Amino acid sequence: MARTKEFDPDVALDAALELFWRRGYEATSMADLVAHLGIGRASLYATFGGKRELYLKAMDRYVQTRNPALLAELSQPGPVLPAVRAVVRRFAEEAADDQLRLNGCLVTNTAAELAPHDSVAARRVEVSWDHIETPLYAALVRAQAQGELPEGRDPRALSRMLLVLLQGVRVVGKASSDPARVRDAAEQALELLD
Repeated sequence: MARTKEFDPDVALDAALELFWRRGYEATSMADLVAHLGIGRASLYATFGGKRELYLKAMDRYVQTRNPALLAELSQPGPVLPAVRAVVRRFAEEAADDQLRLNGCLVTNTAAELAPHDSVAARRVEVSWDHIETPLYAALVRAQAQGELPEGRDPRALSRMLLVLLQGVRVVGKASSDPARVRDAAEQALELLD
């Protein structure tokens, strides 16, 4: 007779995500996960696999819960550039917020910590970045078609510049206590859309 799980895997995954996001992959041990989740080591392994598999599942959960809003923000009918500016400013504000900035972005953290030596993590980072760059590109193409963005501007290059900016503000926001750094950088980048 199979034993019933004594915990909710979704709740456990969310708790693991929170711990990995706060501490990073290397600084989080299986013992930390067992203590934080309140689940036995054998149950963790049976449900999620090892620490790396759990981390990758937590990263997938993070991306699934955060990226869809971006597409909705940039797909609204009407003028496009105000929505692009709002997205960039939101990222800058989140990076400057004392409560949000300390964890940074799990994808950006993974890019710095794991991607250089873990091809699976690197691929997930790339996919996440594609989910940011693609809606930005589509929005900028639409802005150009509507006459909001000058013809001489390259929507692909601008969307990539904005992606790099958004990831950069997350890194700088995490490490700096000066919110003007990320806010000023965001405003300077937005001038390139004029």
